Amino acid sequence: MAYDDALKDYTRFDFTDPAGRWTRPVWRRGAGPAVIVIHEMPGLHPQVIRFADRVAAAGMTVFCPSLFGDPGREVTPGYSIGVMLKAICISREFHVWATDRSSPIVDWLKALAAKAHAECGGKGVGAVGMCFTGNFALAMMTEPSVVAPVLSQPSLPIAGRSAVRAAALGVSPDEIACAKRRFADEGLSLMALRFRGDPFVPDTRFDTLKRQFGDALEAVELDAKDGYPDPRMAAHSVLTLHLVDNDPEGPTKQCEQRVIAFFKERTGA
Repeated sequence: MAYDDALKDYTRFDFTDPAGRWTRPVWRRGAGPAVIVIHEMPGLHPQVIRFADRVAAAGMTVFCPSLFGDPGREVTPGYSIGVMLKAICISREFHVWATDRSSPIVDWLKALAAKAHAECGGKGVGAVGMCFTGNFALAMMTEPSVVAPVLSQPSLPIAGRSAVRAAALGVSPDEIACAKRRFADEGLSLMALRFRGDPFVPDTRFDTLKRQFGDALEAVELDAKDGYPDPRMAAHSVLTLHLVDNDPEGPTKQCEQRVIAFFKERTGA
């Protein structure tokens, strides 16, 4: 079944990283400096596309890679569980338990960022990872073109009952050191978003971010009651499923607008 009507305003291309490890479809829209929008679980669903639409409308070129799931498909519990189990159990692109290394697919994303910057110009590339891909935006800082990383509800490594994994960022020490160095030398910063009490994004993970990056971190922590009420799951997806879209003064909508402004500031849009 085709689900890509939600992407009808986008141009699709297939991208292979220079090492030839992976080829993935990417959808592109807009003009101006580039922003990589890395979807959450279970895939490039309509609410992720809605966020990308707004980034494009703000004067940037969005690149939406599809890493898992069916592009354009609506989110349902059964679909989400199926995609998550496949990604956890059999996919070699993702390290879902590792505390001190990023997922291999980050190399592909960094190559995409370099391509996007070469084509779109500007001061650099923005990147937002969501949920399962949240920490990818931080790991991508080893690519010099990436200047505006946003971690939205970063959920890897999966914590379970492990206090060590709950506090971990799922990136390597070298990647953390590179980000720190770039923040200091280039005057850059990062954003991290979550709902308080989200079991997939433990308090201790945000404590680690604050300890590692200090004033270079802009942490946005929202009350769960401010998220869009969904009986299927507690507040989790800040920019998509749990965004209250009809309240321009509400905390989630203000957070969305702040992320878009961050991209504009850093990329020079």
